[in-house]
Amino acid sequence: MSVVTGSRSIRSVDDINLSDLSFWVRPRAEIAAALALLRAEDGLPFFAEPHYPSELIPRGPGYYAVTRHADIVRASAQPQIFSSARGATSIHDLPPEFLDFFGSMINLDAPRHHRLRRIVSRAFTSRIIAQTEQDIAAIARTIVDGLVDDGPGDFVAQVAARLPLEVICRMMGLPRERYADVFRCTNVILGSGDPDYVPAGTDTVSAVLGAGAELAGLLQETATARRADPADDLTTALALAEVDSERLDDSEIASFFILLVVAGNETTRTAISHALLALTDFPEQRAAWQGDVDGVSRTAVEEIVRWSSPVRWMRRSVTQDVELGGQALRAGDKVLLYYASANRDEAVFANPDRFDVRRDPNPHLGFGGAGPHFCLGAHLARREIAVMWRELFARVPDIRAAGEPEWLASSFINGVKRLPCTFTSR
Repeated sequence: MSVVTGSRSIRSVDDINLSDLSFWVRPRAEIAAALALLRAEDGLPFFAEPHYPSELIPRGPGYYAVTRHADIVRASAQPQIFSSARGATSIHDLPPEFLDFFGSMINLDAPRHHRLRRIVSRAFTSRIIAQTEQDIAAIARTIVDGLVDDGPGDFVAQVAARLPLEVICRMMGLPRERYADVFRCTNVILGSGDPDYVPAGTDTVSAVLGAGAELAGLLQETATARRADPADDLTTALALAEVDSERLDDSEIASFFILLVVAGNETTRTAISHALLALTDFPEQRAAWQGDVDGVSRTAVEEIVRWSSPVRWMRRSVTQDVELGGQALRAGDKVLLYYASANRDEAVFANPDRFDVRRDPNPHLGFGGAGPHFCLGAHLARREIAVMWRELFARVPDIRAAGEPEWLASSFINGVKRLPCTFTSR
């Protein structure tokens, strides 16, 4: 197998560099084919770490890429060996305060991870969940109303980016005039390698820290107000939630908020955007879903998450000598769990490069592997995707992509920045 990428052909794993940002802005089919080459190799391929434009973050020794489904499932189920505590969302070793600030429980192991997750889970009461589901439906209707009124344009800006942003901000009880600030800050944090969000010549670390500080300040301000005057929102629930006489302090609430708005906003936006591309490229799958929305939505949403793999990888650090995927690993080694590759693994998925809205079973790893770090917001993401597409099918049933997407320059998020759409106005 070879992968042709413009003037350059990838013929072996030696031609693949997962640390090169230009690799990740290629057409998705080329990326998928290159990852298939890696899966076919014995052992785990090793890559040098990318250069980080800051003297505060030195380049480390490199990392092993874990690309097969079975290997990622195994590593995810053994957090005591494959640790998150040195950083799960960065290839580089970041300062501890950076990890706590931006990663919340993602960058923690037991027992701190269990403590945070238990308290946060307590805050998601049945009342808040029920209200959020009502909000999702109302927000989706409003978004499609605007789409119909405005006419075809950029699907990301008009639809995909708006739903998760508005759902999370409303859930937290944030003032509407701050929604744009939240959106801007999340773009900086997850798109720090993209010049659209962090211009060339800008100090990346300062930009990311500044965006995080702005989000933290907004949430701490809101939490302080809610302690004095409680409201029926998640910020109040987080501020008051208690497990075994323990509560979250302001910094923990702020860190969780950053995790929620960054992960919940960007990943759902990505999944909804990729869905439009897939439904355009596979019209028979669109017809199957539209013909039986109630019957097919469950499997269609899972296939969208598998197909898009919004978060491409998470990092783990090896705590003891171990073998994984035929590779001997030593304590201190870094491994990247490539969910984007596992979700196309031929050993698990029949016809993995076919988008199939009725695929069942579908043991994708789009929400992470089974274990303590399985995505806390998986239910919310599934609900948002299903409701948004139900509304689109009902109001603009022939909506489709009208051009090539503009990809986010990121190895971490499989993001779509812009995607022209078209539909018949009615």
